[in-house]
Amino acid sequence: MKHPVLILALLLSTVLPGVSSAAPTPSAAPEAARNVVLVHGAWADGSSWAEVVPYLQAAGLRVTAVQNPLTSLADDVAATRRALAQQDGPTVLVGHSWAGTVISEAGADPKVTALVYVAARAPDAGEDFAALASRFPTMPVRAGVETHDGYSVLSEPAFLDHFANGVPARQAHVLYAVQQPIAADLFAGKTTVAAWRSKPSWYAVSRDDQTTSPDLQRFLAERMKATTVELDSGHLSLVSHPKEIAEMILEAAGKRTR
Repeated sequence: MKHPVLILALLLSTVLPGVSSAAPTPSAAPEAARNVVLVHGAWADGSSWAEVVPYLQAAGLRVTAVQNPLTSLADDVAATRRALAQQDGPTVLVGHSWAGTVISEAGADPKVTALVYVAARAPDAGEDFAALASRFPTMPVRAGVETHDGYSVLSEPAFLDHFANGVPARQAHVLYAVQQPIAADLFAGKTTVAAWRSKPSWYAVSRDDQTTSPDLQRFLAERMKATTVELDSGHLSLVSHPKEIAEMILEAAGKRTR
């Protein structure tokens, strides 16, 4: 007769097919990190992390916010790698939205001990992410994308109502004013590696996201077997829920546990 522990393990593997011994598990203690590199998404800049940074600095972490050019995946990865090169040891790499693609590529850097995705893309190596996303609902913000001279921006109504939903109006208008245009073909870039396949990962799902489908976010988090939290937030949870996002980053840095 099989040993009871073995039977239990077999049952768990049947009931929970997403659990794999080869992947990081939520219960695994994260490696202690002293640095955090924050990578912003499309139609934004590094200032979008302004509400999160003080929490991390108060916990004793060295924080760097990348300024992505948003001209191509290669250019954004290069900017992130330059920031990583300046870190003095173990580093948590964090990406919001489009930057999830960037950190999936740049996160292979040996200094990176953990990855944190905030309402973010998380493509597999070489994956056609647009094809994957097409399996999920198209979100309202897409109707507000305007392209001029090879660059795209969000219209003011789309930005305020769907990109920054849940953010106080005054703050949302400021974010709209500093919106950074993106190359019209930015999202066509494909990664060559998926760092989340070999690094412990965390994911913050935004339940009221009108830019990236919450169901797509859940799919990505489950696929990477990430430690996942769900927030009653729009796409910009790093602005509307900075404390919760900071707490997740601190957990990934080994500074805090649930």
